[in-house]
Amino acid sequence: MQDVGTVETKTPAISPLAGEPIKPADAERLAGVLKAFADPARLRLLSLIQSSPDGEASVSDLTAPLGLSQPTVSHHLRILTEAGLLERDKRGVWAYYRLVPSAIAAIADLLTPPRKRAAKRNR
Repeated sequence: MQDVGTVETKTPAISPLAGEPIKPADAERLAGVLKAFADPARLRLLSLIQSSPDGEASVSDLTAPLGLSQPTVSHHLRILTEAGLLERDKRGVWAYYRLVPSAIAAIADLLTPPRKRAAKRNR
């Protein structure tokens, strides 16, 4: 597989909930990723891609379930890819998108208070 559309998004190492101030650059990066999440169509796209049989989908697979035009779906997919939440794989004339589990997990970890994170790891 040829990866042509993944943007490496480095999330901050310290959670804004850790009790330590987050650095301005880290806050900017995290805010950018959270902005990508903060749209109902993008949340649905992540859900549709994750739940698809192969864990990936093309724009044509996503337009009907969302009820949005192809250009609008492509726009949302580009934002999610630039945020590092999706990977894009070009095959011929089609591009297929799949979630980046480590990026999703990193965001979830950053937003989980440290005590709950420790309790979750101890299970």
